[in-house]
Amino acid sequence: MTGKWLSIVGVGDGGLGDLSSAARALMDRAELFVGGERHLAMLPADDPRERLPWPNPLAAAVDEIERRRGRQVCVLATGDPMQFGIGVTLAKRIPIDEMTIVPGVSAFTLACARLGWPLAETACLTLHGRPVDLLRSSVQPGARILALSEDGATPGAVAAVLREMGYGPSRLVVLEHMDGENERRIDGTAADWSANRVADFNTLAIDCVAGPDARRLPRVPGLPDDAFVHDGQLTKREVRSMTLAALAPVPGQLLWDVGAGCGSVAIEWLRSHATCRAVAIEREPKRIAMIADNAAALGVPTLEIVEGVAPAALAGLDPPDAAFVGGGTSGNGVLAACWDVLKPGGRLVANVVTLEGERALGAWQSERGGELRRISVARAEPIGPHHGWRPLMTVTQYTGVKP
Repeated sequence: MTGKWLSIVGVGDGGLGDLSSAARALMDRAELFVGGERHLAMLPADDPRERLPWPNPLAAAVDEIERRRGRQVCVLATGDPMQFGIGVTLAKRIPIDEMTIVPGVSAFTLACARLGWPLAETACLTLHGRPVDLLRSSVQPGARILALSEDGATPGAVAAVLREMGYGPSRLVVLEHMDGENERRIDGTAADWSANRVADFNTLAIDCVAGPDARRLPRVPGLPDDAFVHDGQLTKREVRSMTLAALAPVPGQLLWDVGAGCGSVAIEWLRSHATCRAVAIEREPKRIAMIADNAAALGVPTLEIVEGVAPAALAGLDPPDAAFVGGGTSGNGVLAACWDVLKPGGRLVANVVTLEGERALGAWQSERGGELRRISVARAEPIGPHHGWRPLMTVTQYTGVKP
């Protein structure tokens, strides 16, 4: 048995002097220190032990750490290593019974203490190494958000996004170097943000206030159709809500959206929970661009997009927990290809509007079981000075759960 050879120690801006005796003991027995330049610079200059700064890409250092298995390795991290930190990455590769993790006080805890915000009621995310568009799905009237910044330019970029979304009145607070000698606070609003000199090491607090022109886009499935850029190839709002209900998003699970069109189903799946994953498979280059634009605008820029024709385009993708087939179900093997790799307990949902598609779903349901339903929706629209019901195309929907 290897035993505990890897330690991860969370360090605050106050430096090594603020560490607990347990953390100091782990450092005392270390043969190798791994960390950022800022953390390694905290070590005594005359300490002869080996030091490994984080390289780019980070995966190279994780490989190097694994190669040292059995030696005493100490990773110095910022705050709580398990809140968007290196501890999360290492725990995916190294068994927890080989690690000792001593967290420091997280930036989120410190920020809530400075602001008087209840942490349990505050959305916490990181923009470090991630697109600023990730923020968009969390912006709601009255929401409070804490975000770890990439660098000193992040607050200005966030202010620009908030203004574009109609949330210019939102209050912004930049908290630099919390718990350190250089701690500083900068207050303002997104509308008038002008703080150009912000330290790279900062946490951003956002108190969301919707302006009169703000678009309110809830995370509950069923966004308005005009929230998406599309060419008509769109699962309509009412049908989309029922489709997402059948797909049943679960935190951490993966969706395949096959024949994604403008990506509306995959995007709403991702918006349902921060840890959900999705792949949108689409063959039309113009729609590929629409999917990317929609994903960024609606706060899920992590959506994976695959250009190609199913079922060939599905080869090599991670097996899904749910699959949605939005078209082309007759005669090309897409349903079978999705079903074969679907995880046990996974959900397969397919929508069709043609007679040929209905026949294909009927045959599939007869062979594999599952449920068929028809969805008919009519919307009231103007007819001269009056209003009348205009029906949308009737959708036949198949839902099946893999044993």
